[in-house]
Amino acid sequence: MKKALRIPYLAQIILMLATLAVSEACAAKPVRVEVVKSHAGWQLLCGGKPYFIKGVGGNGSMELLAKCGGNSFRTWGADDLEEQLDEAQKLGLTVTVGIWLGQKRHGFDYHNAKAVRDQFERAREAVLRYRNHPAVLMWGIGNEMENYEPAGDPAVYKAIEAIAAMIKKEDPNHPTMTVFAEIGGDKVSLLQKYCPSIDVLGINTYAGGESIAERYRKLGGTKPYVITEFGPPGVWEMKKTTWGAAPELSSTEKANWYQRTYLSSIVGGKGMCLGSYAFTWGFKREASATWYGMFLPDGAKLAAVDTMMELWNGTPVSNPCPKIKSLKLAEGDGRVTTGAVVRALLDAASSDGEPIQVSWKLQRDWFQYGTGGDEMTEAAEYPDSIIKATDQEAELRMPAEGGGYCLYAYVRTATSGGAVANIPLFVDGPMPKPQARRVSLPLIVFGDQQDNPPYVPSGWVGNAGAIGYTPDWKDNPHSGKTCLKLEYREPRGWAGIVWQNPPNDWGDKPGGYDLSGATRLIFWARGETGGEKVDFSFGGIREDKPFPDTANGKVVVELIKNWKQYSIDLTGKDLSCIKGGFGWSLAGAGKPVTFYLDDIRYE
Repeated sequence: MKKALRIPYLAQIILMLATLAVSEACAAKPVRVEVVKSHAGWQLLCGGKPYFIKGVGGNGSMELLAKCGGNSFRTWGADDLEEQLDEAQKLGLTVTVGIWLGQKRHGFDYHNAKAVRDQFERAREAVLRYRNHPAVLMWGIGNEMENYEPAGDPAVYKAIEAIAAMIKKEDPNHPTMTVFAEIGGDKVSLLQKYCPSIDVLGINTYAGGESIAERYRKLGGTKPYVITEFGPPGVWEMKKTTWGAAPELSSTEKANWYQRTYLSSIVGGKGMCLGSYAFTWGFKREASATWYGMFLPDGAKLAAVDTMMELWNGTPVSNPCPKIKSLKLAEGDGRVTTGAVVRALLDAASSDGEPIQVSWKLQRDWFQYGTGGDEMTEAAEYPDSIIKATDQEAELRMPAEGGGYCLYAYVRTATSGGAVANIPLFVDGPMPKPQARRVSLPLIVFGDQQDNPPYVPSGWVGNAGAIGYTPDWKDNPHSGKTCLKLEYREPRGWAGIVWQNPPNDWGDKPGGYDLSGATRLIFWARGETGGEKVDFSFGGIREDKPFPDTANGKVVVELIKNWKQYSIDLTGKDLSCIKGGFGWSLAGAGKPVTFYLDDIRYE
């Protein structure tokens, strides 16, 4: 007779709870979501009940979203979503899970059969991984990947359809959606011709949001739609100043644009529109320091949050943000000479008589007006230029360097949030080379828990469509929970990635960081099998470009199977402006190559 195993009582309890938790997870069932049509038009059903999406996109507080009356948020990719899905379920929110698709501006080629097939398999992996989570609402296949493709080329649409058809097979419980940048040209007709497995069209729209319902109908759109991004007019939609600056609306004016789109094309699109995702729930430095964020950098809410809360709930907000009636110059159009004294007048107040506090900032404006959603470089500030400031006006002496500037007025109260506006300015004078932002060391280029990494892996070169990039690989990281898995899936040719600041820049924009004091760039790497030859580097933008790197360096290594630290010596190098923070490249070795990176930093 075998002896019974004796387990301490506390251990038995722990084991029992763990077993229950596993059983619960295994028993978790997806909530069925359907897109149905009746005589009244299209409708979304979640768990058999009508569901209108009151959502956002962004990385702000989801707990606050739930408190404000929102019910959903979207992601742009499907990397490591467990925590977000679990949080959504606890808060009673749903998630449109984004499946990122390659874009031509990043080097992806929809005529490269292997790249498209590999992308398809990554999409399948995401669907199989998350399809049973109760918080999943639908699948968002791609985001604006059609925007850089030739007009009329069906290749991208066929790739979308293949993924959507696969989802129909693997997950019958959730609808499919693909997300386009607006609906101009032949996008709607191509979608309807080539993508029968797409249930919903997601539309990112800004200044055109108010007319989407009408325009979509005139284009013959038959599928229901969701407004997947909306907010104030984009920088590309604003009339520029004589010196090329895009004037920005105040946060008070922006709130009105959220309302107009919501009432006209979201609620006003009844029968076709299934809801919306406001952009961006959080803070994002894009086009300017404040263009798209619904919050200030310190987390203070702006009027757009109040507006969405009122629209979702149908009741006024009890503690509305302060309002800016106007911010203007006392005289002139903003174009001045070096050393000129400029006076700005602000008319702002709280809605309930609460005292306001105003802070003024003068920042450089390098006119970084991209349309792809990339974050801009943090602009230099000139606190010494402000001579005097009150809650109603500011007087400043313009710097001796020519070029563009922006004067920001940040209005805050103790309890009800904030407001912000700015005035574009231009100094006629000698144009300087921009000063890179000085940073403290060590500076982490890649590592765990990076919300705002200094450099972005945006510079995909060579046969970029054959690159596999997995930033959250959990199998055998050097440290922390994850590492970076990189693949070159072709036997011939070459490819690589450069971590850049600003993103997608090869010397035509200001940016980078002042890394003076760093003595070495270190990184940990290992090969899948050992023997992989890879070039690692930094810098490299030459002097013939307007905004070059001040130094560069490279090391060629043959990797082994185990983690090993490598370094590039920085001794004696001018590190005052490094725009290419890190990079790798390799040539095909007759077979695909896989390797791993972790803990990349300057020290």
